[in-house]
Amino acid sequence: MARILVVEDDNIINDMLHELLRPLHTVTQVFSGTEALRLFASESFDLIVLDLMLPGISGESLITKIRTQSQIPIIVITAKNDVSVLVDVLELGANDYIAKPFETKEVIARVSALLRKHGASEMVTTNRVGRFEIRSDTYEISLDNQCMDLTRKEHDMLCLLLSHPNRVFTKSNLYETIWEEPYFGDDNTITVHISRLRTKIKAITGDNEMIETVWGIGFKMSIE
Repeated sequence: MARILVVEDDNIINDMLHELLRPLHTVTQVFSGTEALRLFASESFDLIVLDLMLPGISGESLITKIRTQSQIPIIVITAKNDVSVLVDVLELGANDYIAKPFETKEVIARVSALLRKHGASEMVTTNRVGRFEIRSDTYEISLDNQCMDLTRKEHDMLCLLLSHPNRVFTKSNLYETIWEEPYFGDDNTITVHISRLRTKIKAITGDNEMIETVWGIGFKMSIE
């Protein structure tokens, strides 16, 4: 597994990136440029994902300071979509950038591509969670050695549930992480996707009890 440092002051986005990357990588979260620089000096990482607008040291300054001592791959995730800003960031030493709001699959693909390009985590690995397997190169999810045919949202929801087996996720947790927007109590969206996942799981295993309903709270992936 590659070691990834996520630098983002927005708690929701930081947590979302952590949950997204955690199934296949070791992810460390920090919430300011100052904290990131301190940690970078004392620990080893394979890739950095950072925002530009950070408290303490700005993202631009952080890139400049890191580039004086390391060529570690850096992906910038930013709401600044002005071309001149993005050009400046790349010239400072960032390897890639992703504009907010972003698609989860884009983040996964760009992280994977950059790690391969820089020689980190080139070996295909499989993260096993109970009877599920997630491949590091294709991000396909298999159950009992059968590849699951999933939509993007189904894939993201299953990955999130598998990232913390037996943890209860509220509908708000699931919606805001996967759809990347505020949750206003639309129960049907989450319920429909959970139902579809259960149907696809049942088609392979013969039962649909892996995703449990915790009444009044939410859902969890039951892994023994």
